[in-house]
Amino acid sequence: QVQLVESGGGLVQAGGSLGLSCTASGRDFSATIMGWFRQAPGEEREFVASINWIGSSTYYTDSVKGRFTISRDNAKNTAYLQMNNLKPEDTAVYYCAAKPGIGGSPQYVREEDYDFWGRGTQVTVSS
Repeated sequence: QVQLVESGGGLVQAGGSLGLSCTASGRDFSATIMGWFRQAPGEEREFVASINWIGSSTYYTDSVKGRFTISRDNAKNTAYLQMNNLKPEDTAVYYCAAKPGIGGSPQYVREEDYDFWGRGTQVTVSS
C-alpha cells in the first residue's frame, strides 16, 4: 500500500504560479511511477503529467506543456507539480497517483493505470 497526501493548492490570479506536493508513505516510493491528474467541476478526471521512478523521464498533456513541471525527490518520498502561467481553465481538484513499477517510460495516462490515489487539493485560478 501507498498512502498519498497532496498539499499546496489555493487561489491564484491568472498568470500566477503554484507548487503542489505529494508526499507518500508505505511501500518503496522510489519504485513507483507518479502521476498528476485533475478534475474540474462537471468534468471527468484527466491526466496532467507523469514521471518515471528515477525522475529521468516525464510526460505531459498538451495543454500544460511549457507551463507545468513534474519532479520528484525519492529521498523525501515526495513528488511535485510546479504550475506557472496559470489559466482559469486550470481550475480543478488536483490528484496525485502512484503506479508501482520501474519502467523507463512514464507514459501512463489512464486512471486505471494507477493503483494508489491521494484525496486531492483544490486549485482555483481567477481571471
